Amino acid sequence: NEFNEADLNIFKTQLMKIAEELDESPNIKIEYDSGSFIDKISILVSPVIANIHVNATWKPNGMTVAGGNGPGSATNQLTRPMGIFVDDDDQTIVIADCANDRIIQWKIGDTNGQVVAGGKGYGNGLDQVELPKHVLIDKETNSLIILGSGFGRIFRWSRRSGTRQGEILFDKAQGSGLAMDDQRYVYVSYFDEVRRYQLGKKTMDGTLVAGGNGEGSGLNQFKTSLYIFVDRQQAVYISDDQNHRVMKWNKGAKEGVVVAGGQGSGNSLTQLSSPRGLFVDHLGTLYVVEAGNNRVTRWPQGAKQGTIVVGEDAQLSEPEGLFFDRQGNFYVADCGNHRVQRFSI
Repeated sequence: NEFNEADLNIFKTQLMKIAEELDESPNIKIEYDSGSFIDKISILVSPVIANIHVNATWKPNGMTVAGGNGPGSATNQLTRPMGIFVDDDDQTIVIADCANDRIIQWKIGDTNGQVVAGGKGYGNGLDQVELPKHVLIDKETNSLIILGSGFGRIFRWSRRSGTRQGEILFDKAQGSGLAMDDQRYVYVSYFDEVRRYQLGKKTMDGTLVAGGNGEGSGLNQFKTSLYIFVDRQQAVYISDDQNHRVMKWNKGAKEGVVVAGGQGSGNSLTQLSSPRGLFVDHLGTLYVVEAGNNRVTRWPQGAKQGTIVVGEDAQLSEPEGLFFDRQGNFYVADCGNHRVQRFSI
């Protein structure tokens, strides 16, 4: 026989692993390549996070997984971290280390990070990342998508070792928020609108998907959107910072719906104060980082008030970015404490 028992056991283990991944309700994309000598079919699986129960709880005390050694530019330090992105596959956190003008990657469990973009000071060179606020990982190209706030540039930066400079995707974007959907469309929020762009097209026209009616508090307006989230239906959730609410704009809608807050700034359970990072799970439950209240709140779909998930024990200071891994643990950019905290489910 060509295969012995050991080979069959290996195949069985691999098949079980694939079955487990497919059970996580992933997005599956099949690519066919006939350009090579042997036809090749690639199946790209993008798992989503584990199902989170609407009443799930997390350990009240966070664990510092990056920074926490005061502000500074050493590789064990952060200064005013903003957007974060967790790569479940290689257990790393990619951080927009804003005041250090760099993107730093931190292996979970390590005491030091690795600078993967920028770190050359403030400037508009291709090897510089000026005041980065957001960073995403584009798995298809194994690259970072970075929003720099100093000169309004949006970069692509390869994750390959030895990369020394980025490629400008959009210049003079002057955006404030950044997201990507399942189809790899990039969404950029501005102070009063959100536009969608197709990677590879250098035009800054984009497609208007929310707002565009000037700054204000109407349902077809918002005022200073710093973070956005896009779900599988391409609905856009917007941190409407100065209106202290989160708006949801369904695909093709002419106005949004208030899904959290909207009762003025405050710390009651019906209010938000300076909403920042957002996440929406498979049930439509919304999680909101509140910089003004130093907390994370949860808003089930249709709820008129939220519940406090973490932040009652003075653990967070001016929190910003939010990210959930596929196990349901979440990470917060604890900006004022110059660190990233993980809260385990």
